[in-house]
Amino acid sequence: MRPFPERIPLTSNQSKRDNIIKAVRFDRPDYVPMVFHINESCWSHYPQDALKELIESHPFLFAELDQSLGRTELDYTVPEQPDRPFTDGWGCVWQTAVKGIVGVVTSHPLENWDSFDGYAAPDPRFDSGKGQIDWQQTAETIKHKKAMGEITMGGLNHGHTFQRLADIRGYENLLFDMHDEEPRLIKLIQMIEEFNLTIVQRYLELDVDWMSYPEDLGMQTGPMISPDLFVKYIKPSYERLFRLACAKGCIVHAHSDGDIRHLVDHLIDKSVDVINLQDFVNGLDWIEELAGKICIELDIDRQQITLSGTPEQIDVLIHEEVRGLGSRQGGLMMIYGLYPGVPLKNIKALMDAMERYAFYYSG
Repeated sequence: MRPFPERIPLTSNQSKRDNIIKAVRFDRPDYVPMVFHINESCWSHYPQDALKELIESHPFLFAELDQSLGRTELDYTVPEQPDRPFTDGWGCVWQTAVKGIVGVVTSHPLENWDSFDGYAAPDPRFDSGKGQIDWQQTAETIKHKKAMGEITMGGLNHGHTFQRLADIRGYENLLFDMHDEEPRLIKLIQMIEEFNLTIVQRYLELDVDWMSYPEDLGMQTGPMISPDLFVKYIKPSYERLFRLACAKGCIVHAHSDGDIRHLVDHLIDKSVDVINLQDFVNGLDWIEELAGKICIELDIDRQQITLSGTPEQIDVLIHEEVRGLGSRQGGLMMIYGLYPGVPLKNIKALMDAMERYAFYYSG
């Protein structure tokens, strides 16, 4: 295991913001931006004192002991509870078995197209698509972050287009609709896009630095939708949503879990600045081919080494990922999402390694 730098620098909000922008723009950042996100469910799974001690002993990752990042794919309250399903503004009923873990849709409002007449989107003035949104409070939060020199972020709910269609219609129904060229599907896509465009425009009016477009398109092997169907039905909406933010000079951040190798060329258009994707499911050798072409925000393994490997293997993993995908010019960010089941010793090893190798290209 490699030694720590003699001192891990702590940075101001403004320098963090500048460093992120430099990493995205390939403008020689001072270090590789690292995010360690602790899912809400972890606070019920692990001893809280143990998690707090880990946070306090890693001041670079948790400089302000604050999990709030302003990123829609990370910072959201899960309204569904194990004993209390939640119906969102689209009429989808969500259920979960674990507090803090996003559930699944168990009732689709348009499982039958006969229900389409009179179907309407939620009101984006008050509804994010999955819960209330207070735009006045959002504006005040963004204003405060700007005053503090922090990077400001907005974005759509996770699952904003393709997954929302699947939630509303049901996954199999949706794919049949696409193959059958169901005309009502086009109207539904337009309805969702109009809702999403309003949300994006609201954030742009607040002059955010960064816009996130998170949804999962991949499975463990292969995508959930064929490239041809993605290009025909989903990509046009993506392009219009991306362009709206790009035209305002916003950093455009696209995210998808799963194997997206067959879709990535359609995801990385000229408007996208950052692609968030998972390491092992896509393969590091393949991801290395993207390095230098677009800023990669690497989603660190949650299935193999960090879950059941040794601390030494975790150190090697982070070192190899930084060395293989990063450069002194920038273009690399890394993120880890902690969920229950990872041994505490591995959590510490991962935090240690992320702090250590953030400075691999520094100096």
